[in-house]
Amino acid sequence: MPPLIQSSADLAEAAARLEAGSGPIAIDTERASGFRYSGRAYLIQLRREGAGTVLVDPIPIEDLTPLRRALSGPEWILHAASQDLPCLEELDLRPTRLFDTELAARLCNFEKVGLASITEQLLGFRLEKQHSAADWSSRPLPHDWLVYAALDVELLVELRDRLAAELDEQGKTAWAEAEFEHVRTAGPPKPRKEPWRRTSGIHKVRGAKALGRVRAVWEARDDLARKLDRAPGKVLPDAAIVESATADPTDFAELMGLPGFRRRGGRANARLWLAALAEARTVPSEDLPSTTPPQDGPPATHRWADRDPVAAERLAAAREAVAEVAQKHHLPAENLIAPALVRGLAWEPPKQASEPRVREVLAEGGAREWQIELLAQRLAKALEG
Repeated sequence: MPPLIQSSADLAEAAARLEAGSGPIAIDTERASGFRYSGRAYLIQLRREGAGTVLVDPIPIEDLTPLRRALSGPEWILHAASQDLPCLEELDLRPTRLFDTELAARLCNFEKVGLASITEQLLGFRLEKQHSAADWSSRPLPHDWLVYAALDVELLVELRDRLAAELDEQGKTAWAEAEFEHVRTAGPPKPRKEPWRRTSGIHKVRGAKALGRVRAVWEARDDLARKLDRAPGKVLPDAAIVESATADPTDFAELMGLPGFRRRGGRANARLWLAALAEARTVPSEDLPSTTPPQDGPPATHRWADRDPVAAERLAAAREAVAEVAQKHHLPAENLIAPALVRGLAWEPPKQASEPRVREVLAEGGAREWQIELLAQRLAKALEG
């Protein structure tokens, strides 16, 4: 086991070893998303030929410049890179080249693409996964957690090489490179509209006033969770928000009568929840949330047959075309083209569903050139009926 690096001096020495190594650098991070509000990295694992494995605790180290310098230039290998890149970006660590082993496995049409599964399939080693949901923000980090974390990069270079060979054999190397670059440059996802509507159990809440109470308590919880850097569900469970929206308690006794508020977070912050509910009662009717969630894109597909039967037929034809091309090239349909892009194209097709126009729409929607080449003609025919 390599020692855990927690000082600037040790980081400088480890970074020098990484710089002196050869080939790509395997990288992984451990976060505490189930325990903390932020998505920050609480551990960074790295491995490179000639340098061995390096475990970095980024919390006590103020200046990561030596690591930044060591990582600029070599290809990064990550598994499910979109999960790790945001927390690395937060530390000003950015790849110039990327190889995503999960995405590569998807493009090779492996059925199971988790790190443990694909490592066992291709390399014959079984990885331990019992600490994946641990609270990595806790300190000190136990030895067996560090062993688990180090194993996640132990075989990543070999896995990359096996997958690269498989991509080459299937004639998909150029496709994979385009997908890796898309992930590398994608940036953060757009913020959700009205994120409070994702409260678990909100389907039980009826009426605009009650939804306004969900919004008020959810926003109060979110502000507090951000300040405390605690996962919102640890501050107050979703079930309690739904209970308060339904019952609309006006004092401490009524609030404590609701099961979800009897826990520590509910009781300790009772004034905050009651204030949020009181404020919700003062919201003018025109400012209350709509009982129908705002539509961002086409409606749910199960409603298409009633709302627009012709669009439903277009969607069925488009999906069939995608499925046929995906099967021909041994690809998962969702990696051949984003399903949301197909739905949008079928719901609002271009006035002239010619192949050139479909190409334009696909490109505007973020499809890569290889995807457009495979699909544009078939989708144009499907939209024409």
